[in-house]
Amino acid sequence: MDSTTYFYDLLKIILPAIIVAGAIYFLFKEFLEREQQRRLIELRLESNKTTLPLRLQAYERMVLFLERISPNNILVRLSSAGSTAPEFHRLLQQEIRAEYEHNLAQQLYISADTWTVVKEAKENVLTMVNRAFHGIQNPAQVRGTELAKRILEGLMMDGAEPTAQALAVVKNEAAGLF
Repeated sequence: MDSTTYFYDLLKIILPAIIVAGAIYFLFKEFLEREQQRRLIELRLESNKTTLPLRLQAYERMVLFLERISPNNILVRLSSAGSTAPEFHRLLQQEIRAEYEHNLAQQLYISADTWTVVKEAKENVLTMVNRAFHGIQNPAQVRGTELAKRILEGLMMDGAEPTAQALAVVKNEAAGLF
């Protein structure tokens, strides 16, 4: 037998085997990639079953927080009748900060941008309260009702609720979950 004939016979056997092995390799590789994608999708769906309720609860708590610290609601909820302006000012600040601290953990479930807007809303409410308090002449001699009146006047002059933008951002982000 001639060596070239032997080489051609060997090539006739090896070349189809290499082509078949390559095709099997690429098909198997594609199958594994699709299987990995399917598992990843299943993990995400399973994760969403757990985290979606937590995220929704976080958005609910942020809405509740923003509603509770809005000047209209906090002034109604906290009585200013029996206190002086400095006492009521301190009570308002404590209540706003306590509400904020109570909801700090919710930042895990909302976006960083939304959390920043929520923090700014809190600071805007505190600024409004402080501005009204510092605008009072002789605050130690003035009742808390005067401070409440000044806060509401400042709210009317600003024309917008300091928590309104944050509420809109939170609601918009929550709606994006669906």
